Amino acid sequence: MASVTATTGRMKKGGVADTTRFLLLIFLVAVIFRTFVFAPFMIPSGSMLPRMMIGDYLFVAKWPYGISRYSLPFGLGHFHGRWFARPPERGDVVVFRYPGSDQDYVKRLIGLPGDRIQVQGGRLILNGRPVPKLRIADYLMPRSANSPCRYVHPEGELPLVIDRGRAYCRYARYREILPGGRSYEVLDQIPNGEGDDTSIYVVPAGHYFMMGDNRDDSEDSRFPLSVGGVGFLPDDNLIGRAEVTFFSTDGNSAWTKPWTWASAARWSRIGGTY
Repeated sequence: MASVTATTGRMKKGGVADTTRFLLLIFLVAVIFRTFVFAPFMIPSGSMLPRMMIGDYLFVAKWPYGISRYSLPFGLGHFHGRWFARPPERGDVVVFRYPGSDQDYVKRLIGLPGDRIQVQGGRLILNGRPVPKLRIADYLMPRSANSPCRYVHPEGELPLVIDRGRAYCRYARYREILPGGRSYEVLDQIPNGEGDDTSIYVVPAGHYFMMGDNRDDSEDSRFPLSVGGVGFLPDDNLIGRAEVTFFSTDGNSAWTKPWTWASAARWSRIGGTY
């Protein structure tokens, strides 16, 4: 009996050790995956409308730009520069660490080092040449709990569009076409907005110029850090490139109430790429 008891004790100890090693292995794999492959990110504001809505959840690819200290989870990074660095491309939708804080932002990369950027009358001027900006159909955003109609119009809210009993926020929409043919949609809510006429910005080496697609409602590189803008973004602050939306919610759900998840999901947005 004593022999059987001792063997059972050893088996229990071995089982605990094996379980602990397995859990540590899972944790290590998760950290490596989040550091070098993909990380989740939730859209908290409407500065990237119409492509990104509040409540979108997306995967951010870490490998396209290499790894900086801001790519590491849990604040583990204490180094400068980037490992396996590769430059981003103009037009990428980039998640980055806001300079001087622990917050992550998402904007579109417009200016590369050495570029001359200016905005005149709401038109983007890139290296002395106006970027084509084509008027297309208004953007109708379904109004919901986490996506109210936020306008910067001086007269307040513009009229809503009501269709089949549902309210939509209406915004003037355009398509910009960058050199090389890459295009995307932007919103331009008002003429002569605060960031619609700027001086010429020359992007310094090792920095980038970021802009939100919702041009009149985005604090970006058109504005300095001292007033809440981004200024020129250091290369070290790049975290990753937005890849795909894996979930989206209109805000009418709660994590503690799983039965509300399906009805609040924006199913048509899931799988959208950038």
